Amino acid sequence: MTLLLVMVALFAFLAIGVPVGFAMAVSGSLGLYVGFGQEVLFGVLETAPISAIGSYELITIPMFLLMAEMVLLSGVADDLFKTAAAWFGRIPGGLGIATTLAGAGFGAICGTSTASAATLSATSLPSMIKQGYEPKMAAGIVAISGTLAMLLPTSVALVIFALLAEVNVAKLLMSGIIPAMLVTATIITTILFLVWRDPSRAPRAPRVALRERLHLLKGVGPMMLLFSVVTGAIFSGLATPTEASAVGALGGFILAITRAKPSIGQLLHGFERAALGSCMIAMILMGASIFGYFFTLSHVTQDLVAYVGALSVSRWIIVILILAMYIVLGSFMDQIAILVLTVPIVLPLIKSLGFDPIWFGIIKIVTAEVGMITPPIGLNCFIVARYSGRPVTEVFRGTMPHFVAHLIAIAIMVAFPAIVLWLPSHM
Repeated sequence: MTLLLVMVALFAFLAIGVPVGFAMAVSGSLGLYVGFGQEVLFGVLETAPISAIGSYELITIPMFLLMAEMVLLSGVADDLFKTAAAWFGRIPGGLGIATTLAGAGFGAICGTSTASAATLSATSLPSMIKQGYEPKMAAGIVAISGTLAMLLPTSVALVIFALLAEVNVAKLLMSGIIPAMLVTATIITTILFLVWRDPSRAPRAPRVALRERLHLLKGVGPMMLLFSVVTGAIFSGLATPTEASAVGALGGFILAITRAKPSIGQLLHGFERAALGSCMIAMILMGASIFGYFFTLSHVTQDLVAYVGALSVSRWIIVILILAMYIVLGSFMDQIAILVLTVPIVLPLIKSLGFDPIWFGIIKIVTAEVGMITPPIGLNCFIVARYSGRPVTEVFRGTMPHFVAHLIAIAIMVAFPAIVLWLPSHM
């Protein structure tokens, strides 16, 4: 009865717009008080906040957010698309391919899906529409390309998953690189297939001289160098993810100062946005910790593991059902909210079935990101519609071919775990 009360309270808070961190903290506290008394509640409230956000690895998140803000301030997102468009524009669907590559490049620094989708909406979507691209196809490419940010080594979601799952942060960050390549290839293949079916959907861009294409590479060189330094330091073991993220933040700051020459006000605004994002994530983690204590003391997770373990069905059927749940959740919830709500419950079950938690973390991220382009409330589609001024139904229609293609990519990663686990095994 107490569990039902807590879950009703949680979803009621979320329905009326209470931030997820506060909703979890209040509903978890309610469950602790009703189920275990005032003394237990106060004991949890005295220890949970510092235990949730006191870890050294958590510093990685504000550093990655600050790096993203500085790189965004530098204006490199425009250069990424211009460079990719110059090199691939003459290919059928070339601007769409350029958008995908720009999304991967910007996502490598940005680390958040929604910010990447918003940036691509302002940079690449107008260019594709101007070139004569079918609007729904162009909008769909932008929406799906934004999801690449969550798989690359600056991903905030991967860091949060590692902290919640208590797995090695560096290995989890590295494990997303090859899947990101696979997803990027999936998007590009889908674009080429759509253009092959109907070439009028994506006219070719004008040819750009080789000298100009080479010149454009110089503009994105510093950003690619920054990504390579951060990723290389983590992979080689020369630096921890926390140390590498601090180097990345410093590099992003230097990039912004040298390229954009921002005012003091612009720099302070970037610092403020990074601080606000960090505080939001810290509150979510604190709320999740309180909520998790209630679940632990109520034996919900243990009972679920025992129940599923007694079922006479294949473990793969259970994994497929869990992934289907993540697609549904991703259609109306933010990625970080999904993580803190589900990982403490689902991960023990995944471990009991004999699956690697790092492998599951990547599969879970990709699956929930597919939910972000799924009706009725696919968040990335609404962001693209808002920033581009296109109807949201048009964006949803444009993402449907990519939805199907992504399900195939997820199936490949589920069938061949080495795609996820090979690179971190060589660290």
